[in-house]
Amino acid sequence: MKLPEDGRRRVVIEGVKPEIDCGRFPAKRTVGDRVAVEADIFADGHDQLSAVLLHRREDEPQWSESPMQPLGNDRWQGAFTVSELGRYRYTLKAWVDRFTTWRDGVVKKLEAGQDLEVDLLVGAALVAEASARAVGIDRKILETHARTLRSDDADRMECTLGDELATLMASYPDRRLATSYERELVVVVDRERARFSTWYELFPRSCADVPGRHGTFRDCQRRLPYVASMGFDVLYLPPIHPIGLAHRKGANNAMVAGPNDPGSVWAIGAEEGGHTDVHPELGTLADFRALVAAAAEHGLEVAMDLAFQCTPDHPWVKGHVDWFRRRPDGSIQYAENPPKKYQDIYPLDFETEHWAELWDGLTNVVRVWIDQGIRIFRVDNPHTKPFAFWEHLISTIKRTHPDVIFLAEAFTRPKVMYRLAKLGFSQSYTYFTWRNTKRELTEYLTELTRTEVREYFRPSFWPNTPDILNEYLQLGGRPAFVTRLVLAATLAASYGIYGPAFELCVREPFAPGSEEYLHSEKYEIKRWDLDRPDSLRDLITCVNRIRKENPALQSDAGLRFHDIDNDHLIAYTKESAHGANVLLVVVNLDPHHAQSGWLDFPVQNFGLDPHQPYQLHDLLTNAHYRWHGPRNYIGLDPHAVPAHVFRLRRRAHSERDFDYFT
Repeated sequence: MKLPEDGRRRVVIEGVKPEIDCGRFPAKRTVGDRVAVEADIFADGHDQLSAVLLHRREDEPQWSESPMQPLGNDRWQGAFTVSELGRYRYTLKAWVDRFTTWRDGVVKKLEAGQDLEVDLLVGAALVAEASARAVGIDRKILETHARTLRSDDADRMECTLGDELATLMASYPDRRLATSYERELVVVVDRERARFSTWYELFPRSCADVPGRHGTFRDCQRRLPYVASMGFDVLYLPPIHPIGLAHRKGANNAMVAGPNDPGSVWAIGAEEGGHTDVHPELGTLADFRALVAAAAEHGLEVAMDLAFQCTPDHPWVKGHVDWFRRRPDGSIQYAENPPKKYQDIYPLDFETEHWAELWDGLTNVVRVWIDQGIRIFRVDNPHTKPFAFWEHLISTIKRTHPDVIFLAEAFTRPKVMYRLAKLGFSQSYTYFTWRNTKRELTEYLTELTRTEVREYFRPSFWPNTPDILNEYLQLGGRPAFVTRLVLAATLAASYGIYGPAFELCVREPFAPGSEEYLHSEKYEIKRWDLDRPDSLRDLITCVNRIRKENPALQSDAGLRFHDIDNDHLIAYTKESAHGANVLLVVVNLDPHHAQSGWLDFPVQNFGLDPHQPYQLHDLLTNAHYRWHGPRNYIGLDPHAVPAHVFRLRRRAHSERDFDYFT
């Protein structure tokens, strides 16, 4: 067996967290986050160890250091703060600390009444060695300490055990035999909106005031105050490109379109252009830029749909014929999911010999829209394109535009969804839409927030989309919409709705057992009555205001579930860093019947005296509740309000009642 490079290196570093797939993929954070790194660090014998966490921006040559502290059982932790967008690197270094080992032995011998003469000389040698590594005044101070330890001065023990010597020795350690971790790990730092965002999906062509008229970007611009008033910060637009005529789909996905059917917005490409153009009935690129600018004035950021698929009319079909797969009869292979056929869609062939040219062309599409002011892309069906392509596109774009956010719309197998997130997608759609029972929600959220998944997968919860009208919404009526809204908005830091279908509680399916909408907006222009008295607009506004005013809801890190003795009731807390903001949410999952139960709430975990009353403020209804101890009764009627969103109020230093809760 080959000898090691230096067999005197005794420290082992392993079990580093976060470390995604042995360092193959980066962890994710947002600007201002604290990156806590843990590792198992140990050596043979009983010597004391020291360790540091090394970190730097990827484009900086010099490492910064943060000391690591032992947590017990050979587990250590260190941390650093990421203050800028981009990529950071981190690694670890640890060594046998001869000085702390020596001082620990001196203390033990002193307590045992043993002679220390030789030990003090050993210590003097260690301090003298450190003085050679020191600079400035520190060198002189260490030299003085070394002389003191060699002398018969009565102050030798005070010097040995003093804080000054310990601090200086920690500043100039002997790292000649230090172990460096074998990998440099990466963390990608995004802007806050990648972690905390509130999305509203809207079809611009349905924004016209006149029934039946095709809406424009200017019509959509007039809709901005409505969206902004509900507290959303991302306005997501489905594809805005020219729509093909060949094999155009009609209403309700009919195989043959009528003369006035506008077609599916996801059938991209026509004589007027393709992925870098806008549908002429929506307006011009100048109109689109004006919409983006106006949205920003209302506190909204426009997100674009990125759907890499083409109609038979797309300019690429003629100009880049090698980007498509041909069948033996010479025709291009259209999309299929047997028995369904999508003759209006040609998939791109990522196995073409011209794949590099294809990758460059698609990456250029993103650059074009970045030039138009777009920094958020919702990516349609990324799981149907190669992983390597997405890693290339996202890393290429983020090298020059680290503020760009990519949301993966991939409802597919878990490992595929997680791989896409590892490759660089900033946020991801989830299975939330189909998790409706307490057990389903608890298990799924535990997976997302309590396992390694939390390091790279940022969930975005959507109760509905233009493609998905869940059975729970179909059968549960208005209470079901309220329940799913509260769950999405409080369980996940990022969530979205497809409106106005959501706030108007549209729930009629195309057919029994189908998740498609009847008269789906995907295939026709809608005229929405936004002023309907049964709209959830006011409730959505309230929920989004709660999210913005409570930091606990702006991260997925502080989620904890709590026992409640009714399977139709789910209870959980969200807690901000250092426990400054705590929300307790209780939701009735039964949209038809009132439910009640006893909640076990661990008051001590939140700094409360179990023998004193405490107050809960329901932010949905503005009601105040006075609770005692850890076990309290909950009752919720779905036809009134199916949820409580309590803010925990701790008693201040006063014996007065509610006015003095903080």
